[in-house]
Amino acid sequence: MLVRALIVVLLALNLGVAAWWLSRPALPPYQVPASTAGGAPLELVEARPVATAPAAPVVAEAPVQCLRAGPFADREAAIAAQAALESLLRAGTLEEVPGSAAGYRVLLPPAADRDAAQAAAARLAAAGFQDLMVLGPGAEANAIALGAYRSRQGAEQRLQALRAAGFAVQLRPQGRTEPSQWWLELQTARAEAVRARLPGVGTAECQLPWPATGAAGALR
Repeated sequence: MLVRALIVVLLALNLGVAAWWLSRPALPPYQVPASTAGGAPLELVEARPVATAPAAPVVAEAPVQCLRAGPFADREAAIAAQAALESLLRAGTLEEVPGSAAGYRVLLPPAADRDAAQAAAARLAAAGFQDLMVLGPGAEANAIALGAYRSRQGAEQRLQALRAAGFAVQLRPQGRTEPSQWWLELQTARAEAVRARLPGVGTAECQLPWPATGAAGALR
């Protein structure tokens, strides 16, 4: 009996709650509280992708070329030619090609007196240079002649051997001598513009490092 009574009570309670839920008034719609500080209401803004500027095209730099210009009649003419091309050049050097002669002599310059010349001759002989002669009176008195050659190449070989041994010898042409020629060795990335200003420019093999460009400072 007790259990049945509890069931009846619970059923009555449920019916009462259901009746209250159905009969309650509808709630008003929810409103966002407004700010009293003033200002514009917030709005949701759709995010848009930022447009990026296109990358600048990469311009390939013209390759550096080495050129050879000349021959020039004298050094001043070669320097003037390089100065006219300076804005087109990366670097430049000046080369002298000595003119040919009928012959060449290797000479140790005159000593202060005969005794000094004889002492120098003794040092040369001790170093293994036997082909020598101390010169007598004249413009080259007390100088030591160390060989006469018809070709410049032979004279240059003798000269280098003596200098390697520590002797300050000189190479002197004899007979008819042709003037030297002067050439410009140039480095540029604007080879066609150089050729347009200086016709007859040829291509040369690059020999690095190069000095800085300059009308006179770059020449050696």
